[in-house]
Amino acid sequence: MSNEVLHSLGIKNIDRVESYTIRSEANQDILKVYYKKEKGDLFHRSEKLKFPREQKTFKNESGNYEDTKEISSTLHKAMSELDKVTLTERKEKDVKQKIVADLRHLEQVVSNKIAEIEADLESLK
Repeated sequence: MSNEVLHSLGIKNIDRVESYTIRSEANQDILKVYYKKEKGDLFHRSEKLKFPREQKTFKNESGNYEDTKEISSTLHKAMSELDKVTLTERKEKDVKQKIVADLRHLEQVVSNKIAEIEADLESLK
């Protein structure tokens, strides 16, 4: 396998890739690639790559044009290559677990942003 897209993204140790996850955040998709642990490692090594969503315009049923955002074609190709590399069937996460995980992540992002804004306000006093 050539894995051209993975190489172009900087993923060099393709034989050590164990799994990956995809997450959407604002107008981008985040690909996180996890590597197999080496002897002596406490944690899995991972890489995070961000892909902006591609904007497409289409004509709807009423004849008006609408904008939509879709997954990047590069990310789509990378996912195909990663599926071949990992050789495991990705199982759908339980919908409830995914929603709870997304909610916890959103809480953390909002909390961090609030703290940042409060710090900015304090610096103006």
